[in-house]
Amino acid sequence: MPIPRRALPALAAAALPAIATPAAAQAWPTRPVRLIVTFPPGGPADVIGRILAERLSESWGQPVIVENRGGAGGNIGAEAAARAAPDGHTLVVVASSHVQGAALYRRLPFDPIADFTPITQVAYYGLVVVLHPSVPAQNLAEFEALLRARPGEITITSAGVGTPTHLTPELFRIRAGVEFTHVPFQGAAPAHTALLAGQVQAMFHNPVLAVPAVQAGRLRAIATTGAARAQALPNVPTLAESGYPGFDAGTWYAVLGPAGIPAPIVQKIDADLRRAVQNTALRDRFAAQALETREAGPEALAIIMREDLARWTEVIQRLGVRQD
Repeated sequence: MPIPRRALPALAAAALPAIATPAAAQAWPTRPVRLIVTFPPGGPADVIGRILAERLSESWGQPVIVENRGGAGGNIGAEAAARAAPDGHTLVVVASSHVQGAALYRRLPFDPIADFTPITQVAYYGLVVVLHPSVPAQNLAEFEALLRARPGEITITSAGVGTPTHLTPELFRIRAGVEFTHVPFQGAAPAHTALLAGQVQAMFHNPVLAVPAVQAGRLRAIATTGAARAQALPNVPTLAESGYPGFDAGTWYAVLGPAGIPAPIVQKIDADLRRAVQNTALRDRFAAQALETREAGPEALAIIMREDLARWTEVIQRLGVRQD
């Protein structure tokens, strides 16, 4: 079923010529900027959004107000951003699940490509496969053996249906030929809380929350999902090293805006975001959260979004995982 596209209000369309000038971009922003984060507080999207908001507030001379709009795998916040006026005063931090949702959901109130202006990719990480200490497995091979011995009994949690923390273990399920029970939450933070409490047993987790818990001995890391080992966990092998060659399922984060933001304003936001992530202090703050900074601009980000949409559409169709 084709994804419906949001039509820009006639008033906003009529106003575009008046603001689509370099002079207007120099004057922008003229009021506080709303930065929607599509997940609840405490997760990596929230951490990224708040670090960027602090830096950009200094650069722009206007408050950048973080607004958490979690739920539905990021779709609630994304819809709010898609419906905002395309004047650059509403931006949104999304994860790669933003494009995965186009293949996952039968009906979406927005088009994740056409209804947004790509601005800048700002961060990336590979997921960390972590176990609650009560799980009797010390490495990936032992965990696989446990999954095979107890098919469907082991619970793997996620930040929500359609998020990378859901789809990546589903990809692992296909590759390994194992079964488990998926237990989704509305965001990484509540899933993390349940995992620490032993209410669920495993997670393909974001490093922002996983690494401190692993270092404190509260979770056990047995693998990572990126192409290379995580800098924060250099002794933990990748899935590719652990018997799954070519397995690469990292998560990216990017700043988008509603479709139709004038090019000069997009260029200014992109330039300021790149300048922010190039800052040594910000890079150090990201690294402390096990995040890598990235600097893909509008054109490169548009390509990344389209390629990821095609890639995960194939995976989701093969899985047969669809949501209403």
